[in-house]
Parts: sequence; structure tokens; C-alpha cells
Amino acid sequence: MKTTMITVAAVVGLMCVGTMSLAGEMGSMANEMKGEMKHDMDSMKGDMKANMDAMKGKPGVMKDEMKGEMKGKMDSMKASKDAMKEDMKASKDAMKGNLKGAMGY
Repeated sequence: MKTTMITVAAVVGLMCVGTMSLAGEMGSMANEMKGEMKHDMDSMKGDMKANMDAMKGKPGVMKDEMKGEMKGKMDSMKASKDAMKEDMKASKDAMKGNLKGAMGY
């Protein structure tokens, strides 16, 4: 009976030592994982900040491109309008000349 108690005590002691060792290892793994996660979060924050800065810069560029594009279209429309005006004036002058010729002026 005494040997059985000593055996049980030895097994319990070994289990406690094994559990403490496992707990220490788990704690160090947890700390290691926390460090890795913090590093990953920091790098993601940096990437997000860079993306936000890039997006902040784009509206000004896009606005300038749109202004240039719209100015080109407006200039084109103005030139087209001026050409139509000149064509109509020439047509009107020709009609006047035809009327004057028909009326005998």
C-alpha cells in the first residue's frame, strides 16, 4: 500500500511538472503570437495609410484631368458653333444676292 501511494505521488508530481512545462511553453507561444499579430497589424495600418494618402491625391489629379477634358470639348464646340455661324452667314448673303438679282437691284 505504501509503494502504491509513493507511485501515485510520483505520477502526480510528474504530471504537475509536465503541466507547468506545458503552461510555460503555451505562455511563450502566446506572447510570440501576440508579437507577430502586432507586427502584422502595424504593417496593415501602414498599408492602409499609404492607400488613403494615394486616394487623397487622386481627386485633385482627376479634377485637373476633367477640367482639361471639358475645356477641350468646350473649345471644340465653340469652334463648331463659329463654323456654323459663318456657314449660315455665307448662305444668308448668297440668298440676299439671289433676291437682289431677282428683284433687279
